[in-house]
Amino acid sequence: MKELWDLYAAFFRIGILTFGGGLTMLPLLKYELVEKREWITEEKLLDCYAVGQCTPGIIAVNTATYVGYLKKGISGGIVATLGMASPSVLIITVVAVFLQALITQPIVQHALMGIRGAVCALMINTVYTLAKKSLVRPVWVVLCGAAFVLALFTEIPTVLIIVLAALAGILVDRVEGGTEK
Repeated sequence: MKELWDLYAAFFRIGILTFGGGLTMLPLLKYELVEKREWITEEKLLDCYAVGQCTPGIIAVNTATYVGYLKKGISGGIVATLGMASPSVLIITVVAVFLQALITQPIVQHALMGIRGAVCALMINTVYTLAKKSLVRPVWVVLCGAAFVLALFTEIPTVLIIVLAALAGILVDRVEGGTEK
């Protein structure tokens, strides 16, 4: 029971501190799950995050569910999901009650602008961390560049770009004979 409570508390803490979506939570996940609690490795966290990003739904919740499942099975997945979602539900409920009065306040507008700046910095940090761990071979750098160009300059849906990247990874593996380099 204590492990389930620890899962809930860890993901509640991540959920309450995450602003701006999936990418901004990666540094918090890394600190809480890899460095502080040593529940998973950084590589496994990146795998969980990738699965969370590729599956339908909210990246933060998907990642929490997967990590919770790895840690404590189905009950762990459920508890971690509840931990990640609880802060949002609480905050949205409180904000909804006071939204009209709050949103027009200059201090709230300035706070939101500050949060946006911090979110941009966290996203850049996350991209750098992911690139450092993932782009270890020239072929992956080329694939990353191609995916970036497709996403930026075409109307190709993101899901299709991800599927194409997965197929390219399989093709590279087949061409190189299944050896990890």
